[in-house]
Amino acid sequence: MSVFLIPDALAGERVDAAAARVTGHSRSRILDLIESGGVELGGARVVKGSQRVVGGELLELLEAPRPTTPVPAARIADGVRIAYEDRDLVVVDKPVGVAAHPSLGWDGPSVTEHLAASGVQVSTSGAAERQGVVQRLDVGTSGLMVVAKSEIAYSVLKQAFRDRRVDKVYHALAQGHPDPFQGTIEAPIGRHPGSDWKMAIVEGGRHSVTHYETLEAHRAATLLEVHLETGRTHQIRVHLAAIGHPLVGDPLYGCDPRLAARLGLERQWLHAVELGFVHPTRGEYVQFTSEYPDDLARALDLVRAD
Repeated sequence: MSVFLIPDALAGERVDAAAARVTGHSRSRILDLIESGGVELGGARVVKGSQRVVGGELLELLEAPRPTTPVPAARIADGVRIAYEDRDLVVVDKPVGVAAHPSLGWDGPSVTEHLAASGVQVSTSGAAERQGVVQRLDVGTSGLMVVAKSEIAYSVLKQAFRDRRVDKVYHALAQGHPDPFQGTIEAPIGRHPGSDWKMAIVEGGRHSVTHYETLEAHRAATLLEVHLETGRTHQIRVHLAAIGHPLVGDPLYGCDPRLAARLGLERQWLHAVELGFVHPTRGEYVQFTSEYPDDLARALDLVRAD
């Protein structure tokens, strides 16, 4: 059994969120423990994650060893391509099914592990499991991402992402036809109140801005070019779903599963096609592009032929 004190600063928080913050466990792990009767607050069993804490209470977790953060091991990830490399950074063309770095709950391959296996030495800045990582792509999203090799590159690129001085361009296949054909979606994004794995537009969420324009309009779907002003988790997926046009192949955010099946898609149609920034040591603007992977290209061809 582990015992923790809920600080007064967390008064009013959901018990699952507060417990995750004070214990280091994920909210999903806390919810699993609540369901199995393994969480007590102030001596009483917690039955719902939505219960609110008042602060100053004792939180007890039963049979819950403190999680350990996975550290990257050296293993090759199929399909990872090095788009560019110099002494300061490496630009990776990431395939679907590969994470940016190891994390709790993910036992599949990652970019950082692939780089380690390939003999690429990255910056030691950042948490142990994500050293050198200055941006991330979802496991189900393919395309370009940059990893810092030198310490100066890590610092400069991190700040560039914070200051929104990095050009990130995505192509996305959205269901239906967004109206207007070109626009901006500005809505705050936070954790979905009913799901630990899902994001949503929520009051008090983080400021999020997505710009889109139509490249091709077809009967069932529209190919969009998307520019991110901010970089929140699942931002493109959440924003497009919020205006009624979820990504094709994205059941988490409400896609039509029949259309996805017809196109042979087993993930969201989303690809990071372009990445541009000022080189951290040379001071010149560099830009990289990526072609559609086979599954997305096939699906788009079918949409065009429909």
